[in-house]
Amino acid sequence: MAARDTGRPRFGVLSGLSHVALAIWALLIVLPLLWTFLASFKTNTEIFGDPLQLPGAVRFDAWGRAWDKAHIGQYMFNTVVVVFFGTAGTMVFGSMAAYVLARYQFVGNKLLYYYFVAGLAFPVFLALGPLFFVVKQFGLLNSHVGLVLVYIAYSLPFTVFFLAAFFRTLPDAVAEAALIDGASHTRTFFQIMVPMAKPGLISITIFNVLGQWNQYLLPLVLLAGDPDKWVITQGIAKISTLAGYEADWPGLFAALSMTILPVMIVYIIFQRQIQSGLSSGALK
Repeated sequence: MAARDTGRPRFGVLSGLSHVALAIWALLIVLPLLWTFLASFKTNTEIFGDPLQLPGAVRFDAWGRAWDKAHIGQYMFNTVVVVFFGTAGTMVFGSMAAYVLARYQFVGNKLLYYYFVAGLAFPVFLALGPLFFVVKQFGLLNSHVGLVLVYIAYSLPFTVFFLAAFFRTLPDAVAEAALIDGASHTRTFFQIMVPMAKPGLISITIFNVLGQWNQYLLPLVLLAGDPDKWVITQGIAKISTLAGYEADWPGLFAALSMTILPVMIVYIIFQRQIQSGLSSGALK
């Protein structure tokens, strides 16, 4: 009994410290986001006078300037189009590749799998120079098509790595029963295995959306010559530069808020699916 009694306080202390650490971490993330959102309703005088005070009034003029004058609406539309097709292509090709590598045995299976995994250890900035010339030779420079294809290639390693481990946990009996009933390999994959892997697919889809939405280096290199096709990260970088010359700091924070809000909404809506997908893959 004495050993049990001495063990419980230790567990309680560790649990309490972990909760304190999580609370501090949450504050470090939430407070800057909240300050950015409130600063979009302030004036320059309020921002630099007392940064911690609340806005004197709710002003939406900075949001209007960010949307019209800074072209945030156009940049956001370009980003939605690129991320939609980039994520869709990544999930289609990544899920099929992961399924084949996880469920079928053939010569070179392990080599192909490790080839995809090796992409996780390759820093993207090392490939920016060769990537620029390859995309240029295909005539896809300064086009959303070229950026989408690069996004797909950029996101495939992690997608294949994550989904291959998930597909290995699915029962073989279900796939074998489908093949016995006359279903083709393609039909078995799309109608049986994909619904069974839904938690993992949703989780990796959200990760890809967030990763491609926040990507800056690749659009900077591949879309530098056509400002009309810029994505949101390029637009924010431009606005942050202009804010120093025009002293329109509320407009900058309004643009940042417009960029952050869609990502936060997506995560809030799908947070349970993300957690269930990760926990399902770990428990299985």
